[in-house]
Amino acid sequence: MKKIILASASPRRRKILKLTGLKFSVCASSYEEDLDLPLRPRELARHLSCKKAEAVANKHRNAIVIAADTFIVFKDRLLGKPRNEKDAEKMLKMLNGKAHSVITGFTIMDTGSNKTLSRSVSTMVYFKKLTREDIRAYVRTKEPLDKAGAYAVQGLGALFIEKINGDFLM
Repeated sequence: MKKIILASASPRRRKILKLTGLKFSVCASSYEEDLDLPLRPRELARHLSCKKAEAVANKHRNAIVIAADTFIVFKDRLLGKPRNEKDAEKMLKMLNGKAHSVITGFTIMDTGSNKTLSRSVSTMVYFKKLTREDIRAYVRTKEPLDKAGAYAVQGLGALFIEKINGDFLM
């Protein structure tokens, strides 16, 4: 059986893959994502996940490499991970009481056969109306600092969600 490698240091991605029951190892990708590339959001998500997979695939022969990339689209603006607490607060204020898209691109690469599958999915997320203190308290937990759009729907950020149309896991 080929070795399966998750090209991500994300604890959430590790947890999702672990749910499949597959044995895998983790090798975080060194690819630096660039949300400013002139691509449509879903195409960009596929591109970024593919580049992350390639960076890891180049180090492993005869393996299956899995990579993903997620970002937020709000009013034609792409939001990745916040740079700091102030940036996280700014993002959460922007999303406050409004709907936005969460785009995830994923790539599965077989380094033995050089076959690649790359797809993207989009989920609409609707935020409740939050108080300024709600946002500040959440940012103080540090949870939003390494999450696209400054929140984790699978964590405390779930308290901010009014509804979701699409895939909760992605």
